[in-house]
Amino acid sequence: MKIALFGTSHWHAEMHLDAARAAGALVVGVWDENPAHAAAFGKKHALPAVEDISDGLILAPDLVVLMGHPTTLPARAQALIEAGIPLILEKPAASNTAAIAELAQLAAKRKGFVGVPLPNRFGPIFHAHRQLQEAGRAGRLAHASFRLVNGPPERYRQDAVGWLLDPAIGGGGALRNLGIHGVDAVLSLAEGPVTLVSASIGNRIHDEAVDDHALLVLTDAAGALFTVEAGYTYASMAPGGEFEWRLVTANATLVDRGDNASSVTLDDASTRALPPEPTATRYRLFMADTLQRLRDGRPPAITLNDYLAAMTLIDAAYTKARS
Repeated sequence: MKIALFGTSHWHAEMHLDAARAAGALVVGVWDENPAHAAAFGKKHALPAVEDISDGLILAPDLVVLMGHPTTLPARAQALIEAGIPLILEKPAASNTAAIAELAQLAAKRKGFVGVPLPNRFGPIFHAHRQLQEAGRAGRLAHASFRLVNGPPERYRQDAVGWLLDPAIGGGGALRNLGIHGVDAVLSLAEGPVTLVSASIGNRIHDEAVDDHALLVLTDAAGALFTVEAGYTYASMAPGGEFEWRLVTANATLVDRGDNASSVTLDDASTRALPPEPTATRYRLFMADTLQRLRDGRPPAITLNDYLAAMTLIDAAYTKARS
């Protein structure tokens, strides 16, 4: 399949390129609002850079990875959806939830293919949990926790995306940017409606306009307990940080720490290592799945409606924390 990367100045652009190549796709062109950035990105990776999105579409990509500034991205996404171009729409795709709702409605009306990269859903413990469920061995979900704490917010300025630290543009801080992965995980696992029990969101150590740490507690209709923790409070500017995702069921404890993962099961007194998947390369799993679904004529695994649901819950968390 042929893929175009639009928005090379997004900090995930190289991850999407890596994912496309790992999936055996041909990247036919790259574009950015800043032509110099697109040209440099293209030169670095031996890819043709185009000066206008229309020039990129002439290359007839089967799929466009669309990234960019939240204030300009909705209009570009709308145009591509209306043109019937299959998309991977990178986050943050808008500065507010209302704009995401409009895109979701348009995609539904046009029957558009729009996948949203929340790749931790493809992590090893989710796969192990599904296998246990299919074998009738999982048991009831008791509780789950999703912790993603990265380094100081200054790193976004170093990546030339300092706008992410403006709440009017990015829509919030660590909760909106990082915590959305955990919130999406909760919504994907929950039985019935999710209740937000508590939300603690604030600036613990950094003098920024956006929050640098958040902790949410949630429950579902079946009584499962969930926590989501996100932050910019890890004491390192190096890639990575603290990552721990945990699912606990009646028969299993599943833990994912990024570079290692494990499964402990009660019924067979077993403890085993799961094949790990580094968080930086989970885009490969997402991309491979997305391309296969596009070939099969199936919808994306993670849709604009999923993105909208996570954004809506995060809005509620900010409101609850302020009150």
